[in-house]
Amino acid sequence: MDMPLVIFTPSGKRGNFPVGTPILTAARQLGVDLDSVCGGRGICSKCQIAPAYGEFPKHGVTSSPEALSDWNAVEQRYKDKRGLIDGRRLGCQAQVQGDIVVDVPPESQVHKQVVRKAAAVRAITMDPATKLYYVEVQEPDMHEPSGDLERVATALSESFDLPRVSMDLSVLARLQTALRKGDWSLTLAVHQDGTDASAKVLDIWPGYYEGGIYGLAVDLGSTTIAAHLCDLKTGDVKASAGIMNPQIRFGEDLMSRVSYVMMNPGGDLEMTKAVRDAMNTLIEEVASEAEIEPSSIIESVFVCNPVMHHLLLGIDPVELGQAPFALATSDALNLTAQDLDLHAMNKAGQVYVLPCIAGHVGADAAAVALSEEPSKSEDLVLVVDVGTNAEILLGNKSKVLACSSPTGPAFEGAQISSGQRAAPGAIERIEIDPVTKEPRFRVIGSELWSDEDGFAQAVGDGGITGICGSGIIEAVAEMRMAGLLDPSGLIGSAVQTGTERCIPEGRTHAYVIHDAREKDGPLISVTQGDIRAIQLAKSALYAGARLLMDEMDVEKVDRVTLAGAFGAHISPKHAMVLGMIPDVPLDKVTSAGNAAGTGARIALCNVGSRRKIEQTVHNIHKIETAIEPKFQEHFVNANAVPHATDPFPELGKIVVLPDVSFNTGGGDQNGGRRRRRRA
Repeated sequence: MDMPLVIFTPSGKRGNFPVGTPILTAARQLGVDLDSVCGGRGICSKCQIAPAYGEFPKHGVTSSPEALSDWNAVEQRYKDKRGLIDGRRLGCQAQVQGDIVVDVPPESQVHKQVVRKAAAVRAITMDPATKLYYVEVQEPDMHEPSGDLERVATALSESFDLPRVSMDLSVLARLQTALRKGDWSLTLAVHQDGTDASAKVLDIWPGYYEGGIYGLAVDLGSTTIAAHLCDLKTGDVKASAGIMNPQIRFGEDLMSRVSYVMMNPGGDLEMTKAVRDAMNTLIEEVASEAEIEPSSIIESVFVCNPVMHHLLLGIDPVELGQAPFALATSDALNLTAQDLDLHAMNKAGQVYVLPCIAGHVGADAAAVALSEEPSKSEDLVLVVDVGTNAEILLGNKSKVLACSSPTGPAFEGAQISSGQRAAPGAIERIEIDPVTKEPRFRVIGSELWSDEDGFAQAVGDGGITGICGSGIIEAVAEMRMAGLLDPSGLIGSAVQTGTERCIPEGRTHAYVIHDAREKDGPLISVTQGDIRAIQLAKSALYAGARLLMDEMDVEKVDRVTLAGAFGAHISPKHAMVLGMIPDVPLDKVTSAGNAAGTGARIALCNVGSRRKIEQTVHNIHKIETAIEPKFQEHFVNANAVPHATDPFPELGKIVVLPDVSFNTGGGDQNGGRRRRRRA
């Protein structure tokens, strides 16, 4: 094998390289975000990578330990002096020997990820499961023998009417010292899950404790893990952080990860360890940002789709990859931090996992339902949580339906030729002049457009690095509005479109947004392959919505709520031009931000909401897209931009889409006009 294939995750970038090529060199040639400041001498450790071994059906490769050169003296010296996580290699030392999948961990990436799932402002009635209680305790008396714990329990019962409390051995071991140091007074963090009369002491402080206790609301997505650190006294969000889900190296979408488990015994354990390690990193990161001790995080709430749910819990997800898509459990779970190896938070910390709705509609959809409450809506609302796996809710006071649609990672910037995660330097907004066909754009980290004075200085040394999910969505929609893309999704040639920015790429064409190759920078373009990836993603999304509309026996909805990262970063017009969502007046399309994360925060800050959502999920009717015959029909029709058969009259009031065709069998090379107009 003279030119093995190297695949980098989470970016999805790939290329063939000669045997003996250092991984760092391959990364640089592909534009992969892998740091290095020492010139490849194995000194700085910035280029750490995590090779992944096994059979990867999604990538079409089998990766073995022999695919990289042997561990060498430079790596051993670094590990001896500074330490190196087991399984990690230095990208400057590990050389390509065969097909290999390489994960670039967050700390090795030059550009820090921007949390696109930021916490939305939301009024929440504070009634957390964990609260602080100050008590004064009777001193021990030889004539009335009683243990310190028993007298603490009596004080809690008499002062606050709390039931008999329990505490872990790690807390009990500190009780006597704390009581005496506090002169027989204590502050206790007591957890009550609201399901029974039990109460558990999670932490103790001598005397009156004026510090804070914190909880973590976690939206564990297929591509991104977002966490919000909340003050359990006030509900204030003290810090937010996000990282790429390291499971991406095992497969970019859910079924790829299930396939990896099927083909690699023990693959589920690998993925469980990867996501739990990532969670510990994230806990330490948000604690550092908020300038608190990680041990003061004493509770966490998780929302996630069913496959992520099972892998977080350490449950084999194979049953979710085949009908009837059976969950190990759909009920809410009350666990401990130790159950999930979350050693970064308080040792006695508690974990609540929201209930799942069904086999492919998980706790994230339940969290969206808790946040947006479609069951209380007077009109018919479609709630779309856009991500690698889209959750869709449709309903009103009479009925709520739900489904999950496998959109894939294209909306996150993966599987896109110039795609990257949301980080400084990534194109996030774009406009294309319909006359000149020239683009202007904005990148993350700057408020200026590319044609404005000072843009180059504002972008700085990092430059323009790629295009993120919101950028590719707008780029495709803008190309359609500018006549560079026909309804079938074909990009025209330079002759057909009238712009030299449409360049040949094999037998197809690409549209150039930014070309910095003369300065050793990247060529950022939208290729025909990128268009196809977006078409597949948006078609799955639209087809899922149409299935719910069929079940509800309606041809239109009253309003649309966009949730997830795209809810806040994609304009309704671009979503409509692309055909991601059904046609409604644009003022009826609103953003809910990270609704799943908001639902997690509500459940964290209000224990009563947990009982509420546990009841609500039983009243949501789930539609299984995988077995619905009409899904494929809707999917095929939705491939067109915006749609092959469904009318978009509301969109037509504000946008006139060019009537072009770039299929050489249906139009001429020069004009690109269609021979027959659509009815």
